[in-house]
Amino acid sequence: MPTPTTGRARSYIGAGTTTASPVRPRVSPELIATLATRLTPRDRWLLEILHEHRALTTHQIQQLAFPSVSTTTHRLLALWRLRALERFRPAMATGSAPLHYVLGPAGAAVLAARRGQTLTAFGYRLDRALALAHSDKLHHLIGANGIFTALAHHGRTHPGAALLTWWSERRCQATWGKYARPDGYGRWHQDGHETDFFVEYDTGTEPLPRLLVKIGDYTALAELTGITDTPVLFALPNPPREDHLHTRLTTAGGPLIATTTPQALQTAGGPAGPAWRIPGTPQRRRLTELTPTTTTSTTGERA
Repeated sequence: MPTPTTGRARSYIGAGTTTASPVRPRVSPELIATLATRLTPRDRWLLEILHEHRALTTHQIQQLAFPSVSTTTHRLLALWRLRALERFRPAMATGSAPLHYVLGPAGAAVLAARRGQTLTAFGYRLDRALALAHSDKLHHLIGANGIFTALAHHGRTHPGAALLTWWSERRCQATWGKYARPDGYGRWHQDGHETDFFVEYDTGTEPLPRLLVKIGDYTALAELTGITDTPVLFALPNPPREDHLHTRLTTAGGPLIATTTPQALQTAGGPAGPAWRIPGTPQRRRLTELTPTTTTSTTGERA
């Protein structure tokens, strides 16, 4: 909705209902005690996911853990009312953005208690969590997270497939930040094969030379750590940018680069399908076709 003075859209903290919102309890020892009986194992898992990955939309949360939109919205509303989660609608030039969810103060208190920490030691601040509503990096964060939630959903709905590992940008930076800074790292299992991968989510705001610098960073990572068979997946905003990047790529040396676009993802049915294009060939491949086959046992251990 445009404002009368600037014409820019507002971010609405706590938005999402068309009627007056109920009064929510303040965060107190009594509320935290109540959550001990109100939170399900899935709820606690979702709190951990939001702590790790910072923000997710309603649709992404459904992809991760719920069977339907109605079930998702009903449970998220209950968790919001208990202050386990907070929510907002970010600004959009036109239309209305989906609700975005972040960890709430009561949810953070639960996670801190599980770790035997105070809320201060846990490192949670509500103002920082909600500041994402106004951050220029929100679109990038949600886009990168969406690659993983789509894979997780494919795994939930297709026997023999599973997203085994999903690391956030912050965790990647803590592990590899001296060399490269992926937007995420994952391990995908499908039909007895496993593929590790890095994700780079590109919004189109950086010049192509900057993307080439990032690829050089992954080359350094491979040389210094021995991580040589992990593809770097570039999710690009449109086909022309993908074509332009491929004219600058080489098939010799360096990390394996694979690219996709929203159009390719839609055609392929998501990132698990034949959505990925590698240098030197126009044919797109499935995620498990990007690297030499690694077989796994039924327990998930590499064979």
